[in-house]
Amino acid sequence: MTVQKVLVALDRSPQAAIVFEQALSQLQPGGHLMILHSLRMELEPHMSPFLGIGTLADVDTYGMMKRIQQEKIQQELARSQEWLSEYEQRAIAQGIIVETDCRVGIPGNCICDLARSWSADMIVLGRRGHQGLTEVVLGSVSNYVLHHAPCSVLIVQGDIAAATSANPTDLQAVH
Repeated sequence: MTVQKVLVALDRSPQAAIVFEQALSQLQPGGHLMILHSLRMELEPHMSPFLGIGTLADVDTYGMMKRIQQEKIQQELARSQEWLSEYEQRAIAQGIIVETDCRVGIPGNCICDLARSWSADMIVLGRRGHQGLTEVVLGSVSNYVLHHAPCSVLIVQGDIAAATSANPTDLQAVH
């Protein structure tokens, strides 16, 4: 199977640089890389403790909280896009055609939806290694993607110790 289009899903974990390198290794110059970062943020503010019995003040409070939440999302999207541009430049330097995307939502769903709409040949993502109750509570993005992806999936276990002690001149996954 020839891989022409790779979607790499990055988070801000120390493993992100390792996952990115694995994605790059799947492509030849001229291949296409989509770099995705999914923000797990609530689109609607939680307001129940602040709302009373439906007064005008409740409407004003809800509107203000919603505006604050939207501003927070926009700021985080801008920060994420800036962070992804470091990876984008590195791929371009290797002759790869690159696109980036930041989405707000459930990461597994965002990854599979984008892979489907972009017609990815392969998805590359990391695995944090949660097990037992932690995995049940937090969920497993890699497990979800493995079972719902429209294409091949490469899950990178990664060496967390090596990632955290990486050379300071390497790409930094955490800001």
